Amino acid sequence: MISHGLVERFKAAKPFFAVVFLQFGLAGMDILCKAALNQGVSNYVLVVYRHAVATLVVAPFAVVLDKKVRPKMTLSMFIKIMVLGLLEPVLDQNLYYLGMKYTTATFAAAMSNILPALTFVMAWILRLEKVKLKCIRSQSKVLGTAATVAGAMIMTLVKGPLLKLFWTRATTSNQQQTNGVDIQSSIKGALMITAGCFCWACFMILQSVTLRSYPAELSLSAWICLMGTLEGTAVALVMEKGNAAVWAIHWDGKLLAAVYSGIFCSGLAYYIQGVVMKHRGPVFVTAFSPLSMVIVAVMSSFILREQLFLGRLLGAAVIIIGLYLVVWGKSKENSPEEELATTKQVGEEKDKSNLEVITIASSCK
Repeated sequence: MISHGLVERFKAAKPFFAVVFLQFGLAGMDILCKAALNQGVSNYVLVVYRHAVATLVVAPFAVVLDKKVRPKMTLSMFIKIMVLGLLEPVLDQNLYYLGMKYTTATFAAAMSNILPALTFVMAWILRLEKVKLKCIRSQSKVLGTAATVAGAMIMTLVKGPLLKLFWTRATTSNQQQTNGVDIQSSIKGALMITAGCFCWACFMILQSVTLRSYPAELSLSAWICLMGTLEGTAVALVMEKGNAAVWAIHWDGKLLAAVYSGIFCSGLAYYIQGVVMKHRGPVFVTAFSPLSMVIVAVMSSFILREQLFLGRLLGAAVIIIGLYLVVWGKSKENSPEEELATTKQVGEEKDKSNLEVITIASSCK
């Protein structure tokens, strides 16, 4: 009995472990890509190489493992995949990298925390997320989503006193370079990242809808990466016209950023998102995105020597509280008691409808 209970708890906890792992991977991408962009790497070319690597890694597994479950490709499905390849791999990532160029890795990660709110509102409108304002679990999800956005805004707007950490004191010139962001650059970067997050939210919703008719997560991930590579190449050829040097590959940070982000943040990320979304929905996946910002804030202080301020720590605390509220609401929503109550309610509605049919039939006689 005890072992069976542990197995059930582990199964219930797997989606949480998956999305936490995903956020650690995305945090590493922010650090590596920011370092590469600081070296003058073209964001358009970085996007192409990232998804080329992801396609080469994911496609062989998709061909073998999804052989029995992969449905037949249709025109409408292909159009959806093309749109998916445009929304996140091309539009979102290029806008996000451009916004990061104007700001810092921590700022970009903080601004991207509007993603849960955007996804929540869009899923609510499209009825992919159940919201009953009189129910405590729905109140928890709404309040938690608002708290994550508020925490991100605190991190962005409230600076506070500088935290004097010994590993950030030695590099004053680098600190000025990474933290001396003027207000115009901050506004440009914030607008680009916000537009990118809107595309990301649209991608999440469309991916959730597409998986209903194309329930092969690995194959869908491979298709998205392939479409992202082709569409991103077209955009890069236009934006970097006459600049062939940007396509050169060397054993440096550019190659590391492309390989790492391609494997972990495109190939694995699309697959993990798809698997978790089939059971928990798009809001559950995006609710954990604030965790990435907290990880980036800590890692960037070590690796990129970005300064840490008290406002960022306070914002991180608010985000963690909001994340807990969302997770609590979603866990209650998917608890056995809730599923049992839903089953009973559906059964009662069916019995009621059958009784109405019998009553109508007898009256017609």
